[in-house]
Amino acid sequence: MKNKIKVVGVDADDTLWVNQPYFDDAENTYASIMAPYISEDKLLRELLNTQSRNIPIYGYGVKSFVLSMIETACLLSHNKIDAASIQSIIKIGKDIFSKQVELLDHVDDVLKNLKERYRLILMTKGDLLDQKRKLHQSRLKNHFHHVEVMSNKAEEDYAAVFKRNAIVAEEFMMIGNSMKSDIIPVLNLGAYAMHVPYHATWVHEVSQEDLEHPKLLRAESIKAIMNIL
Repeated sequence: MKNKIKVVGVDADDTLWVNQPYFDDAENTYASIMAPYISEDKLLRELLNTQSRNIPIYGYGVKSFVLSMIETACLLSHNKIDAASIQSIIKIGKDIFSKQVELLDHVDDVLKNLKERYRLILMTKGDLLDQKRKLHQSRLKNHFHHVEVMSNKAEEDYAAVFKRNAIVAEEFMMIGNSMKSDIIPVLNLGAYAMHVPYHATWVHEVSQEDLEHPKLLRAESIKAIMNIL
């Protein structure tokens, strides 16, 4: 395998830097705002349903999250929620945008090493401006030969990236924390993948598939790639 790989794709959120814990904290704050109307469990279930419906419209990221929170708040309060509470919900999103990027362990060293031997591509999804902000703050941009901010990470989205960048699937490996978005689609295209789980995962990204695949590798840390490639 080592001699086959020419291009390495790397996910960003919760693979290179912290992301999901900020959304988990935001949901706790949201639940406190909505406490007069509904229990936390019911609120978060309905929020997830709203987010899932809205992804085809708004895509992924903080803006989509905030719009879904506002929509859910209006629905569950029967449009009785006050303007001050709406402002508080908007502030939740702004607080996430204000977070400084926190790199995960070993990321900088691993990317430096990979860049010297492979064509390295950042492949992330989410809000374009926010992902550019985080990449700039991370100071990792110079490690990558190319950056792709994708609207989604389904098979057809990866196939389009492969075509644009003249990538042969059999010569590609993807590294990421989400089985649903980073691993399964590229395996289905014939590429390799390394799953590096993160302790916090958005429910929407959880895959129930107990996958075994000859081109799938599993590791507890991104550092493990150094012993593979």
